[in-house]
Parts: sequence; C-alpha cells; structure tokens
Amino acid sequence: MVRPVRAIVIAVLVLLVAFASAWSSLALWYRLPLPEVGRLASAVLFGIFGASVVVALFGRRRLRAVLAFAAASVLVLVWWSTIEPQANGVWAPDVARQVTGEFDGDLLTLTNVRDFEWHSTTDFTERWTTRSYDLNKLKSVDMFMSYWSGPAIAHVIMSFGFDDGRYLAWSIEVRRVSGGSFSPLADLFKNSPLVILAADERDVIGLRSNFRGEDVQIYRLRASPAAARLLLREYVSDANALAATPAFYNSLTTNCTTTIIKMMRVAGDAVPTDWRLIVNGYLPEYAYDRGALETSVSLSQLRSAAHIAARAHDDGLSPNFSQAIRVGVPSPQGALRPPPKRRASKTARAAT
Repeated sequence: MVRPVRAIVIAVLVLLVAFASAWSSLALWYRLPLPEVGRLASAVLFGIFGASVVVALFGRRRLRAVLAFAAASVLVLVWWSTIEPQANGVWAPDVARQVTGEFDGDLLTLTNVRDFEWHSTTDFTERWTTRSYDLNKLKSVDMFMSYWSGPAIAHVIMSFGFDDGRYLAWSIEVRRVSGGSFSPLADLFKNSPLVILAADERDVIGLRSNFRGEDVQIYRLRASPAAARLLLREYVSDANALAATPAFYNSLTTNCTTTIIKMMRVAGDAVPTDWRLIVNGYLPEYAYDRGALETSVSLSQLRSAAHIAARAHDDGLSPNFSQAIRVGVPSPQGALRPPPKRRASKTARAAT
C-alpha cells in the first residue's frame, strides 16, 4: 500500500508545482517592475526552477525540493499581495471616468454618465454628463450580449428603461491605459483596473454594433419593479465603492458577467451556479431556462429577433436609436412583472 500512496502523493505534487510554476512565471512576466529583459529572465528562471523541482520529486531529495519551492512560492505571493490597482492613470478616453451616484429617496442623480458621439472606433466627440432618474418610473430591464469572439464569449451590458423614453446602460469594463488594449490572459494577472460605466445606449451599444462590427443581441427581461430597482441600486453602490477603492479586473473572477451575478444575488435574485455563467455567450439560454425571458415564444425566435445590427445601421445612431433597435423584439407584456409560475408536472397535478 505504501508505493501506491506515494505515487498518488507525488502525482499531486507534480500537478501543484507545475501549476504554481506556470502561474508564478506569468505573474513575474506581466507584473514585475523591471524592463522586458528582466521580466523575461525572471519568468524563465522560475519556470526552470519549477521544472527542476518536478524532476527532484522522483528522487531522494524531494523533501528539500518541496520546501525550497514552497519558500520561493511564499515570496512570490507576498510580493503579489503588495500590488494594488492604480487610482490615477493616463486612461483611454472612453474609460477615463468612473460613474458615481447619489439617491434622494427614489431620485437618482448620476455624475459622469458617458454620452460619446462616435464617428469611428478612433474618432469621437467626448461628453460626460450629469443626469437624474426617478426609480418609480423604471419600466424595463434589458440584457445586451455583444459577441466579439465567437458564440461562447460575449460582453454583457444591462440597460434600464424609463417611461420618459430614456435608457440607461451599464457596462463593466477594463480600464485601459491610453493606447492600451484588452488582453484576457494579461488581465488574469492584475494588469488593469475595473471600471463601471453608465452610458447612453447610442454610445455604448452603438459603438459595438455600428463601428466595432460585433454581433450585438438584445433580450428583454422579466423582473419585478422591486427587483429592478434593487439591481439598479446595486450598480450605483458598486460604482461608488469602486470610485472610492479601485479594484482589478480579472478575466475569470471579476468581469462583466461575474459582477452582474453578484449584484443580482445581493438584490435577492436566485442565480443558481451553472456552466453558462462562465461561458457567458450562452447566458440567453440560461435566462430562458430560468423564465427570465418571454417564454411564450421559442428561444430560437428570440435569438432570431435579438440581432440588432441591421436596425442599428439603418438608424445610424439617431436620437431614436433605443426605440429602433427594439422593433420586433419579443418582450414580456406590460410593465415589469415577476416571471410566470412554473406549471406543475402531470404527476404533481395528478397527486392533487
């Protein structure tokens, strides 16, 4: 029995050392404050060190090797814990400001609502505004899915509609430095801060549909008025907290989907764990299965009507943009309301 147990222990250690070596090497490469040559040398040396420890696990000096690797890993983690997100930087113009909000009863006043006028992905007129919204006039919540890399991955934007015809979209994004770009791998390693944007749909949606060429889809959600107001309040609360204490964006743990899920749970909505919350391109299927979309039509019909590209291009980012992109999109009838009760199964009905 000793040999099989030893083999299992060694196999587990090999996996742990390999993972820790890969993670530490990438952390050193992306975040060590040295010139590129120094970062590369540090990452390569740690990788070689990890490989030598894996080899040593099969020899007599495995205990020494494990202890040495543990000590080195602790040093890396201590250094890692000292890295804090930058509060002030030379940010790209579209993520330069963090929205904040104040409530006076049900009246919400937002500062730094983005209202850019886009002429191309690089040519725009920059506008940041202050706006007020009456939460008692909140009438709809919509989910936008902007597919930028195939059907599995999308950027998620939530938009709140009011009975005066205005829509307020919320986008959780990477706060890039000026001239920087989005890198899912780099953003696993404290590469960029998080920013929460509140914006006009003509801005944040139109940029993606009309200029970036992303496949933007809209799904109109079922929600009670109370749940919608709570979710909007959570957006404001998180935005204010982020303005006070910056946080890092993380491609897996703190992104446009995970942050929304956290907000929804805080607001009291049950969001059961599901693989589609990670592979977020399939969120519409998840929402449909949960009864969060209009279920009187099939999911394929919802998908077909959800694509806004043609309507967005025909509209050309006019003041009527939000109304134009919703033409023909199935939605729950009437105002915000709770999802319908699930029908009991035949067995359950027979038992009553």
